[in-house]
Amino acid sequence: QVELVESGGGVVQAGGSLKLSCAASGLAFSSYAMGWFRQAPGQQREFVYAITRSGVSTFRGDSVAGRFSISRENSKNMVYLHMNVLHPADSAVYYCAAAKSLRTHSLAYEYWGQGTQVTVSS
Repeated sequence: QVELVESGGGVVQAGGSLKLSCAASGLAFSSYAMGWFRQAPGQQREFVYAITRSGVSTFRGDSVAGRFSISRENSKNMVYLHMNVLHPADSAVYYCAAAKSLRTHSLAYEYWGQGTQVTVSS
């Protein structure tokens, strides 16, 4: 049974930083590209960042340019989202997801975590 479990969310002031973690189990982790998405209330799910199976290449959404980054540790079945200079507009539930190859559309992702809430106060 595949399981993706996000952690690290919370409440942070504008300009602050958070590091989200996603622990994967039940799948050949290094065979999957990993992505992060977010969804705010009343909004569509938005692509944030993705990383290839090897971790060599990444791709980000425009709204997080220069502020967020992604990394993974295949030896630990972990993927991370490093978030800096957070804005109130970054407030959302953040999800990690696994896909056979790096994609930006949520429909391409086979497995999803339950999400972790990030709230950025002004």
